[in-house]
Amino acid sequence: MCSLDYSNIYNCDLHFKVSRDRYSGYPLTIEGFAYLWAGARASHGVTQGRVCYEMKINEEIPVKHLPSSEPDPHVVRIGWSLNHCSTQLGEEAFSFGYGGTGKKSSDCKFADFGEKFGENDVIGCYIDFDSGDEVEMGYSKNGVSLGVAFRTTKEALAGRALFPHVLVKNCAVEFNFGQKPQPYFPAPEGYTYIHDLEMEDKIRGTKGPATKSECEILMMVGLPACGKTTWAIKHAETNPEKKYNILGTNAIMDKMKVMGLRRQKNYAGRWDLLIQQATQCLNRLIEIAARKRRNYILDQTNVYGSARRRKMRPFEGFQRKAIVICPTDEDLKERTLKQTNEQGKDVPDHAVLEMKANFTLPEACDFLEGVTYIELQREEAEALLKQYNEEGRKAGPPPEKRFDNRQGGFRGRGGSGGGSFQRYDNRDGSRGGYQNRSGDGGSGYRGGEWSS
Repeated sequence: MCSLDYSNIYNCDLHFKVSRDRYSGYPLTIEGFAYLWAGARASHGVTQGRVCYEMKINEEIPVKHLPSSEPDPHVVRIGWSLNHCSTQLGEEAFSFGYGGTGKKSSDCKFADFGEKFGENDVIGCYIDFDSGDEVEMGYSKNGVSLGVAFRTTKEALAGRALFPHVLVKNCAVEFNFGQKPQPYFPAPEGYTYIHDLEMEDKIRGTKGPATKSECEILMMVGLPACGKTTWAIKHAETNPEKKYNILGTNAIMDKMKVMGLRRQKNYAGRWDLLIQQATQCLNRLIEIAARKRRNYILDQTNVYGSARRRKMRPFEGFQRKAIVICPTDEDLKERTLKQTNEQGKDVPDHAVLEMKANFTLPEACDFLEGVTYIELQREEAEALLKQYNEEGRKAGPPPEKRFDNRQGGFRGRGGSGGGSFQRYDNRDGSRGGYQNRSGDGGSGYRGGEWSS
């Protein structure tokens, strides 16, 4: 018998905490985090044989601060995904999940499957590479087979490994990869727990940077709607080996989806309050990020020089770079109109004018090793910024006191006004309201079978 490499803590959401026992985990649930999904993928995957593991929902964590209208406040999605997939299980190609609502999903296509499941239920996950040209993925609930949920071809997988993967919302979960003396329920004949495979039969996922000096943080700089999020997503997709974590309010909102749909489509509460909570979550995640050896893209406006310095200071030791996106004024107007038509107007005009009045370009300095211009280069950008500075100053002060987004009042593409990176004062500690589950005192980003 051999064990997996427990030292890698790399392939999970920042707000998913792997416990000291290394075979269980739970999400942060304090305040706005209760709206978020949190995912984790195992450190090793498989390409052959018949392999299985089990997952038990130990607790549906109380989240009384959520409104009664919140759909499915406690739910788990469990299954398999490729190493390069996001943590949002079942919402992209080659990501296969079965959820507690009685739905299966892959590539964001949802269909009825099996039964609903919840607290104290045990879900068995089975993958079969020995069924001819297809790979089959099936499930069981409390020892009773639910049948095959997914099939994909070996040709489509092209030799790539599939990894155990979990996505949770306000639930504490525990896993049996075969490390337990006895399984929760017997495995079907012919299936081997992934823990019991020989090391040569398991494929290692991406390892994280060994030192801070190998880590990178890219700070986006640009006005709302200029294209920062689009660039960040594309850059992360074209550099999958970097495993970039995008830190931005848009990324937070993507983790608040309901049945794969963004909240704008189906949220009955006050949108501004939800955005405020999302911004608070982002501030907390940035604090956590500075302590973790990963690669990041900070997807906010960052137009104030003082804010850039403050935000980069906690990432000392990282490779810190600024990415400036400054399109022509005509292009910016077109992009702003397109975004408003598609998503609504989230940033008030007076806020944009204040950003224009105070927008300065970053320079290489003690907290920035380099600056890259994606569209207009520095000389052209400086000329345009002079126009923007004048335009903003002529507009005068905003109708309220200086807009700095200290309370996250808009989507915070964000958080430019020098204030949105305020310390999120979590007086209850960093355990997200989930108290003393593993005795790790809030520092327990430990990796067992799960990477982070």
